[in-house]
Amino acid sequence: MKKFFLAASILSADFARLGEDTKNVIDSGSDLIHFDVMDNHYVPNLTMGPMILQSLRNYNITAPIDVHLMVKPVDNLIPQFAKAGATFITFHPEATDHIERTLTLIKEHGCKAGLAFNPTTPLNFLDYILEKLDLILLMSVNPGFGNQSFLRSTLKKLREVKKIIDTNFSDILLEVDGGIKLENIAEIALSGANVFVIGTGLFQHANYNLIIKKIRKELRDVYSKRIH
Repeated sequence: MKKFFLAASILSADFARLGEDTKNVIDSGSDLIHFDVMDNHYVPNLTMGPMILQSLRNYNITAPIDVHLMVKPVDNLIPQFAKAGATFITFHPEATDHIERTLTLIKEHGCKAGLAFNPTTPLNFLDYILEKLDLILLMSVNPGFGNQSFLRSTLKKLREVKKIIDTNFSDILLEVDGGIKLENIAEIALSGANVFVIGTGLFQHANYNLIIKKIRKELRDVYSKRIH
């Protein structure tokens, strides 16, 4: 099993050739596809729905797809995204009245379940539902738009969540999303993350293979520091 996972955020891809762009980034070494769903209600933007996810599966994109629901309410969309081919479905605690029920709904539809935390969302929700989670997502920007700067306060929050995961002997994935790029990914990894959502920091480069190789080198160096 890999120590670190790269999740390419296709919100930053070329939508005129989304299937091709997605395939290219997977072939270049991305482990997952991060699929941002925004409703212009919970967050101030409007993006992709289940039909686009289904079209990617029809294009023969077989890599895991990490669906991040920035919508309110969420429950009605979960079966649609599961049917369209989601691997992970992640939502925000503020977007549902019953967090545990929503997590159960995700699992009942055959997907892995994640909970996302905005920069100012407290972590105390984890006290009650940790055993139901496959993934914890920390937003390192305020959600709604791409190409934002990484909020350094996320590093402290990362260390706190990593401690919770380790204390409970859990294998929950710890994902970070927002402002991640080659220049800061090592520091983020050292703080405890093992899944890195990269949008602009990946798709702005003409050569996906080259930038992913550089990112992998940064992460290998971090892994060496962790074990020595």
